[in-house]
Formats: sequence, structure tokens, C-alpha cells
Amino acid sequence: MDGKYERLRLENQICFPLYAASNMITRKYKPLLDELDLTYTQYIVMMVLWERGQANEKLLCETLCLRSNTLTPLLKKLRDKGYIEKTKDKGDGRNLVITLTKAGEELRDKALGVPECIAKEFRLTPDEATELYRILYKLLDGEKENK
Repeated sequence: MDGKYERLRLENQICFPLYAASNMITRKYKPLLDELDLTYTQYIVMMVLWERGQANEKLLCETLCLRSNTLTPLLKKLRDKGYIEKTKDKGDGRNLVITLTKAGEELRDKALGVPECIAKEFRLTPDEATELYRILYKLLDGEKENK
């Protein structure tokens, strides 16, 4: 390749290994999440709710870097599965609060093994995993600052 176009080589792009790694990770999650009847995006929503107990749509969008047009149908599917319910905030009726149902809380116990199974899939030392986590969140934090 002509030196003029060197920066256009795939191997010189940070976007490609991030894209490929993201797809690989999502594929590794799929069989584990199929057992829970969740997609990856539904799983990360459930993780926020398991951690917080409840959330509104704005918080979920901000926390998970999702748009509301992605989140709204996803929440409907989780509600249809019986894992969440949406109620109006008592203080502000325009705000909807998403909470776990009993079935949604019980699903957490079934999901306990997922992180360990995923961790075994990657050949990273604990220090490498920590450094990767730090770098990825540095990228994400930079994006939030630009909004």
C-alpha cells in the first residue's frame, strides 16, 4: 500500500479490534443468556436493576449508553416476560419507574454464574483485565464529556 494511505490500513485502526472484540464477547455471552431467555442488551438492563432495585428510563439510557428508541421496546419485552414492571413516579407522574418483579429478582440467582463463565473465556491476567477496563471506561467517559 502506498505510504499516503498507510493510515487507512485496517490494522492501524483502533475501531476494528474494538468492533471485533465486542462482537466476540457478545457471541460468548449468547449461549449463557439463551438459558436465561435474555438478549445481551436485556441482560445489561437487568444488571442495572439488580444493582439499584429500580431506575427510570433516563438513568438506564445514560448508564448503558442506549437511546430511548432502543430501550423502550426492550423494556416492553422484559415486562412481557414478567421480569419488570413500569409504574408512574409518585412525585412526578410523567416519570416512569422500572422495578423488578419477583421473577426478575429470582432471575438474578440464575445469572450468578455468567460472569465467571465469561471470565474463563479470556486469557487475560487480572492486571490486564483491570487495565483494559480502565482504558475502555476512559474512552466511554470521553464520549460522555462530548455530549
